[in-house]
Amino acid sequence: MSNTAVSQKELFGHPIGLFVLFFTEMWERFSYYGMRAILVLYLVTEVADKNPGLGWTNGDALSLYGTYTMMVYVMSIPGGILADKLLGQRKSVMLGCILLVAGHGILAVEEMWAFYSGLVLIVMGVGMLKPNISTMVGGLYKQGDIRRDKGFTIFYIGINLGAFLSSLIVGYVGEVHGWHYGFGLAGIGMLLGLAVYMYGQKHLAHVGNFIGTSKSEEEREAANRPLTKIEKDRIGVLFISFLLVIVFWGAFEQAGGLMSIYTADNTDRLLFGFEIPASVFQSINAMFIIFFGTSIALFWANRKLKGKISSSLFKMIVGLIIMGAGFFFMTGATIQFEDTGSSAMYWLVLAYLFHTIGELCLSPVALSFITKLAPLKYASIMMGVYFAMTGFGSKLAGLLGEWSESLGEFKIFTGIAVFCVLFGILMLAFRKQLEKLTHGVEDREGITVEEAEGFEIADIGNVE
Repeated sequence: MSNTAVSQKELFGHPIGLFVLFFTEMWERFSYYGMRAILVLYLVTEVADKNPGLGWTNGDALSLYGTYTMMVYVMSIPGGILADKLLGQRKSVMLGCILLVAGHGILAVEEMWAFYSGLVLIVMGVGMLKPNISTMVGGLYKQGDIRRDKGFTIFYIGINLGAFLSSLIVGYVGEVHGWHYGFGLAGIGMLLGLAVYMYGQKHLAHVGNFIGTSKSEEEREAANRPLTKIEKDRIGVLFISFLLVIVFWGAFEQAGGLMSIYTADNTDRLLFGFEIPASVFQSINAMFIIFFGTSIALFWANRKLKGKISSSLFKMIVGLIIMGAGFFFMTGATIQFEDTGSSAMYWLVLAYLFHTIGELCLSPVALSFITKLAPLKYASIMMGVYFAMTGFGSKLAGLLGEWSESLGEFKIFTGIAVFCVLFGILMLAFRKQLEKLTHGVEDREGITVEEAEGFEIADIGNVE
């Protein structure tokens, strides 16, 4: 079956398959974010350095970074098409894992052909894995199951647990012991992800299969009939919500580009006489997500319980505004740098805190929103489009980083903050009209006091 849950064994109130996907994605993100943490730094480090890099200019490095991160996610569209039309999601994720193991492994070779070949294989692997593993999470739950958003939050914590560990471990190994050792360590992480996924297949046998061969007559009919007006309206809402996604990630992805360079060049990173590697700061976002993920989810659940606005679109808009406001702290950092010649670390910590709260309001919610609104036969394709939009946002982030060479960090950081806040306010003005086009898809979700109180941090802590 593709998107209809059946009776499943549970762990902590969720299907065991969720935790198989949790750990698979955790190791995949360990490999991806580990490589991402050191990629730009490797490109800009001088060839004559004690840990030699490629000696590129900041502009060239950010250009490649933007193109690479864009293509990683744009490839989610063909990855989704292959899953919906030919392979199914489960087999597509397996293929993606294999490609990623090969790509990260090749990056460990100190040759330019290996560098570019590894990036290409990673692009293809992420394109096959990302849209399909997220769609499989949604397929574990029946329509209207209140646990769906919570399940995506747990899954999202898995993503960021991998990102947190990789920024610390891979970042340290890459900067201190050698860039290619870091790339190789990322490959080992992906190999562990593949092993987890293969071992957990028995818990995923009912989800992510190609619907063209489904035993369900309802699913086979859904694969052939034309879209209804309601389905078309819902797809339209999804595409409009993707505007939020592009703007959000265009700002947020400064973390791996301009903010990473700013941290290395302009931030006083001395703590108790020890200089913290610049790449380690990228772990702050993931650490905050692990700490605050369930608290944010519980906050929105309580709002829903009290009858206050808590729709997916509202959460996403609020997330964009909060994340954008975080860049005002980077404005403060640039002002301090101009005055004193360096900026304090607390500016970065505060910026990442706001970015994290915004991300928790938008990203896992958007993943769940897609599985609620997307027609069954286009489930992976629409998830692929979502990730493609994050890719376009990443490319936008690279362009903004390049412009900083002529405009300066103050104008870029301040401009991002102002634009995100104003765009979020504009979207708030049209929220009610957009929500009407969902035709009440979220109205069927019920929540009780017991369910809200039962969603405790311990539920996640035991999994980790």
